[in-house]
Amino acid sequence: MRANVMLKFVSNDPDQKQTPGSVNKLFRRIFEYIWQNKFIFLAALGIIFCLSILQIIIPQIARYSIDVVIPEKKVNLLPWIAAAILFVAILRGVLDFSRLYLMSLFGQKIVESIRNDLYQHIQKLSISFFDNQRTGDLMSRLAENVNAIGSLVSSDVSEILVDSLTVLAIVTYLFSADWQVALLLILTWPLQIYITQVFSKFIQGAYRDVEDQAAAINNQIQDTISNINAIKSFGNEKYEIDRFSEQSRNYAAVNIRAIRLWSIFVPTIDTINIIASLIVLVVGSWAVIAGRLTVGELTAFFAYTNQVSKPILRFSKMMNVVQKALVSSERIFAILDTEPEVKDRENAIDLTSVQGRMRFEAVDFAYNQGETVLHNFTLDIQPGMSVALVGSSGSGKSTIAKLAARFYDPQKGMIFIDDQDLRDISLDSLRSNLGIVSQETLLLYGTIRDNIAYGKLEATDAEIEAAAKAANAHDFIMGFPDGYNSIIGERGVKLSGGQRQRLAIARVLVKNPQFVILDEATSALDTESEKLIQESLSKLLKGRTSLVIAHRLSTIQNADLIVVLEGGKIIESGTHAELIAKGGRYSSLHNIQFTQKSTLPEQTEMIDTNQNKINQIQAIAELA
Repeated sequence: MRANVMLKFVSNDPDQKQTPGSVNKLFRRIFEYIWQNKFIFLAALGIIFCLSILQIIIPQIARYSIDVVIPEKKVNLLPWIAAAILFVAILRGVLDFSRLYLMSLFGQKIVESIRNDLYQHIQKLSISFFDNQRTGDLMSRLAENVNAIGSLVSSDVSEILVDSLTVLAIVTYLFSADWQVALLLILTWPLQIYITQVFSKFIQGAYRDVEDQAAAINNQIQDTISNINAIKSFGNEKYEIDRFSEQSRNYAAVNIRAIRLWSIFVPTIDTINIIASLIVLVVGSWAVIAGRLTVGELTAFFAYTNQVSKPILRFSKMMNVVQKALVSSERIFAILDTEPEVKDRENAIDLTSVQGRMRFEAVDFAYNQGETVLHNFTLDIQPGMSVALVGSSGSGKSTIAKLAARFYDPQKGMIFIDDQDLRDISLDSLRSNLGIVSQETLLLYGTIRDNIAYGKLEATDAEIEAAAKAANAHDFIMGFPDGYNSIIGERGVKLSGGQRQRLAIARVLVKNPQFVILDEATSALDTESEKLIQESLSKLLKGRTSLVIAHRLSTIQNADLIVVLEGGKIIESGTHAELIAKGGRYSSLHNIQFTQKSTLPEQTEMIDTNQNKINQIQAIAELA
């Protein structure tokens, strides 16, 4: 069996951190969005009230026809009765159209508000939230879960309100007509309510499982599409198909469980409604015989019973939608209730002019409790200074860069920029003065122009072209048929690694930050691409403070200060010449890298010599 190792991530579902709130609490939070659009809702509510009144009128017209028009043979009233019924039917159609339109408009505004709030909140959450969060799950919450709430408030809420007012009006009439028959009718309601409550607990749990499995499928689709090159390069298409088939089976299984519960619930409620109608028919007929009711009143009574039973049946069927909306609400509000770990302090200041000095003072940091990455880290970077961080994997180099950008806050110690604590500076103004070029170049689907301008959204065409030229990207850009308007594909898949890096450098150049962070920006490039990018980087770093994380020591020999890290601590620092002279860890790393490079020609020569000897032996054998 193949090890299940590809595209697996640790889940950090916010639902696991939050105990689901009560139904009332969830409805109160949804009502906050309803109240934001209260005028549309109140207009729809007025129409709903009128519809409820109309629901009562037609049975009364039928009662009048049976008890008055037919016995007294008032033929002249028949056209008026027909006209009245037609008028009520047309008026109901117009009002129903208005209700549906207003409630649909109302629902779309609710969906828009919730989705915007959720997306804005996700954008504000700290990097730590996304470290273990699944993209497909977030997509599910932004799409399916928000739509489930929209479905509830757009059409189903209005149905509930119409039915509620109709039932209230009808019950009032039934008690006024014959309270004994009415009492027998409503005796079945507590049983229906009890059954609904019992089933709702199981159905809500079933739909929670459905939502979780739907999110799991979204996660796998997103993961496999994003990593399709890796899947194909390892020939693991069948393996991924099998994984997806298993997820689909799981999704089908939880759906079938929900359908099974629903299939038991609906016929049970139907049967109780039929029993209620039977009670009205038998007891009502007896009341007619006894002279307590007229035939017309019994007819109206029976019509009203059907009208009451339909809303009750609709209430029970609507529980399907309500339960989905409740589960979706839990998932949405779980994200909205997640607080960002890194956020602006109250009265945070804006950086107006940046000199570029950055100081780390006795900084301790751990991603997980008990697993410290940095220990008592202290470093002073002067304005315009180029500082390089080197060390083995896991020594804390990238962590320092993330702390400098305030993606995380240290557990101990302080970080200053121009003598201001980073935590006292607004995140927007801090990051507007930072430029980051990482090993993994992140480009957006769109044109080359859009991707460069992402560093400065208001950049002019002249600024974009100047940045591209400075990054040695202009020539290859103009080699595309559409030049700067060329579509580069999702994540820049149509570009080489070197081309993507040069666009990333151009994006930072157009931003013109005072402080630049380079996180192994050339480690995965060939020699020719590295040379071009080094030229681009020299222009980028000129006159700016820079923090450079390097794997290739040849790229940092001219740095003002080289800091060597091991185990989250500084073990030595100095210029390239000073560290080589010390003969310490840096010197050892330098010798390993450059010895490997220098031995390559000798190895090639040895191979050629051995091949010549083999050829000579073969020639002698042929002569013999």
